[in-house]
Amino acid sequence: MAYKTINPYTNEVVKEYSNTTDQELEEALQIGKNLYEKFKTQPVKERGKILHDVAAKIREQADELARACTIDMGKLFTEAQGEVELCAIIADWFADHSEEMLKPEPVETSAHGTAEIQHHATGVLMMVEPWNFPYYQIMRVFAPNFMVGNPMILKHASNTPTSAQMMADVILEAGAPKGALTNLFMTYDQVTAAIEDSRVQGAALTGSERGGEAVASAAGKNLKKTTMELGGMDSFIVLDDANMDDVSNIAWRSRLYNAGQECTSSKRFIVMENVYDEFVEQLKESFSKVKPGDPLDPKTTLAPMNTKKAKEDLQEQVDEAINAGAKVVYGNEPIDLPGQFFMPTILTNVDRDNPAHTTEMFGPVAVVYKVSTEEEAIELANDSSYGLGGIVFAGDSEHGAEVASQIETGMVFVNDFRYSLPELPFGGVKRSGYGREMNRLGQMAFVNEKLIVKADRPDMNNLAGGLIATDPE
Repeated sequence: MAYKTINPYTNEVVKEYSNTTDQELEEALQIGKNLYEKFKTQPVKERGKILHDVAAKIREQADELARACTIDMGKLFTEAQGEVELCAIIADWFADHSEEMLKPEPVETSAHGTAEIQHHATGVLMMVEPWNFPYYQIMRVFAPNFMVGNPMILKHASNTPTSAQMMADVILEAGAPKGALTNLFMTYDQVTAAIEDSRVQGAALTGSERGGEAVASAAGKNLKKTTMELGGMDSFIVLDDANMDDVSNIAWRSRLYNAGQECTSSKRFIVMENVYDEFVEQLKESFSKVKPGDPLDPKTTLAPMNTKKAKEDLQEQVDEAINAGAKVVYGNEPIDLPGQFFMPTILTNVDRDNPAHTTEMFGPVAVVYKVSTEEEAIELANDSSYGLGGIVFAGDSEHGAEVASQIETGMVFVNDFRYSLPELPFGGVKRSGYGREMNRLGQMAFVNEKLIVKADRPDMNNLAGGLIATDPE
């Protein structure tokens, strides 16, 4: 696996990185194990101070980080700046709230004495993260687990090595101890070896189903805990009384943000028939106004895709959809620029036999469905092996929430653009994965929830748990 930064706008090879050696992996595992032992006796509050310093250092180097992200994978510079700031927000939030969240929880019990649940670290974690949000994906695992006291080893995507190393360096420069987050340019075999190592107690992955299956398999064979955030076929439901000005303002952004390369992008637009024609026309108009160009230029509004292969794969998917009967109502034309640009495209007439109905398209392609009832909209939204997120637009937000509650996903936003904040849990169901990141749920993902029962002396009359307190003859 070659780790290299290839600017998807200029197609220039910017920098290449050597693969991690087995000896470097061994050293990282041992450093992490040693740090885990030190973390056991360190007050959570002390790590909170360091994490606040991490947030400050991120903000101090914000433009440098954002520029590296854009050159690595093509993200608009303005979007990269937003991602960097979100990382600082996440770090600050967990620094502020973790001590309280990790306090022992008293348990009401009829047992003799008192009981509580303590929250302890478990050990070194293996992180496998994707290219599309190279900083955010790191921070939403790092921040809560650093506060818990779990050291981490990072294997990032092969096309965003500069971003991965920069974030690891920033964390170290801010005062985090060596081993808190170690970025390694690992092979897949080395990832498996790390998961199998007794010093590693869990693995967190965001990525493809294929990657998730491989990591989950290795972890399962070794009885290690995992969290998985995989793909998505998120629906964007437009009910017949929705405010169409709001819908128009949000729909195109929800598909084209990050050039459509986002698990929680709205990929399936499910629209009631009385507003369907208006919706399609508005989406066409919005798509037609985007401006491809240098993603570092603030005037650019359509970024290139992250790699040449990603663009080619998406084109193949669109061609297959068309061959299966899909209609192109906008787009699917070449963009005369050297970068890996894909023209925003709208497909309709996609039936259940069309591969576009079941296959995630990771790029600026929208599939639009017409439905006649809310029940049909809900059934169509749930007709997917994925279950990550979704959006519902309704005239009444309470009714929109009623519809949202019937959608089989981990997250739904009503009358708004989807967004991420540290206090909101992130994750899905079905083939979209399991477990949650962010929020208190993410804080507890890799925690030993240890029961401690305290009594001044034994209760010889307690028969619970099969204990028969009888005197020997």
